[in-house]
Amino acid sequence: MITKVSGKLLTLSNDVLTLEVGAFEYEVLIPEFTRLQLQSQLGHAISLHTIEYLEGNAMQGRLIPRLVGFFSEIERDFFELFCSVDGVGVKKALRAMVRPVREVAIAIEEQDVKSLATLPGIGPATAERIVAKLRRKVPQFALMVARDMPYAAMVENDVVAEAFRALRTLGHSEADARKLLDTVLGGKKKFDDVQDVLQAIYQKNREGG
Repeated sequence: MITKVSGKLLTLSNDVLTLEVGAFEYEVLIPEFTRLQLQSQLGHAISLHTIEYLEGNAMQGRLIPRLVGFFSEIERDFFELFCSVDGVGVKKALRAMVRPVREVAIAIEEQDVKSLATLPGIGPATAERIVAKLRRKVPQFALMVARDMPYAAMVENDVVAEAFRALRTLGHSEADARKLLDTVLGGKKKFDDVQDVLQAIYQKNREGG
């Protein structure tokens, strides 16, 4: 089983990335919170903690090995736990995990079904099952996720995630918010807070207009 891959980040789209590892290129599926963490890393060497699963129909003999990647081990562990809930699974979890692990873990711990039900593909009934099964298993994720990453990376990733939510609040669709963030996160500039990100986006728009 492949549990970690390291290489050059070649491409990054909504739910998949391509990683160059020696003479090989690996396609790795990613949830939204991982994509946000990696937006500024195109062309750079990265390491991803991975889980491997088989996709397809075993009865028809058509099983394709897939990798799902995460920035840290603790995020991978949380994802596997999330997948263990009845009615979730890998595909639904990939779609649902648009918010940082810490936020989702806190919502589960606080039994915030309403908040969990807003995750893509997770309705009220599934949210209830998530809380029932996981609420006693997530406190360590709510406490440890922030400490599992270098401080500078943690701050930047939190800023990017917060900027994404700010753009959504301002009326941008998920796709538009991603595109706007992509226009300013590909460079070397580091952002200290959300205001810095939003100013860079609107400055870029003015220059483009």
